[in-house]
Amino acid sequence: MSGDSPVPEALDASGFKIAIAAARFNPALVGALLGRVNARLLEAGVKERNILVVRVPGSNELPIAARLLVDRRKPDAVIALGVIIRGGTIHYELIAQSATQGLQDVALDSRTPVINGVVVAENKAQAQARCAGRIDRGAEFADAALAMAALRRRLSK
Repeated sequence: MSGDSPVPEALDASGFKIAIAAARFNPALVGALLGRVNARLLEAGVKERNILVVRVPGSNELPIAARLLVDRRKPDAVIALGVIIRGGTIHYELIAQSATQGLQDVALDSRTPVINGVVVAENKAQAQARCAGRIDRGAEFADAALAMAALRRRLSK
């Protein structure tokens, strides 16, 4: 991910419904991301009652959770949050690729924006910097969800 994030769009998000699927694996890091996502959504005007959070075991389960949320709750956008840290095998690559493809499939099949908020890091320090440190990926994920929700509404008229 680049360190040169886009400037968030000025928009009225008070009518948006946002669903969040968050992995329970790496709980402190995902919890920090979730806190930052929620803070940005509320700051942008999304009503607390219009933010739904569900938890899943890990990042590999995010695509099915996203699909269930789209089908059952009809949100304006879904944000999928997880943290995958390199281990001693390629397992982290397989999970990252599977989650990424699954989330993209849900978005394209459902025509609902699904934001891939899975942080894939080489080590815990790198993940910490992106989830709870100076790099605010949570706010970036929230901003992307709001921008895409607005675009979807604008183009659906």
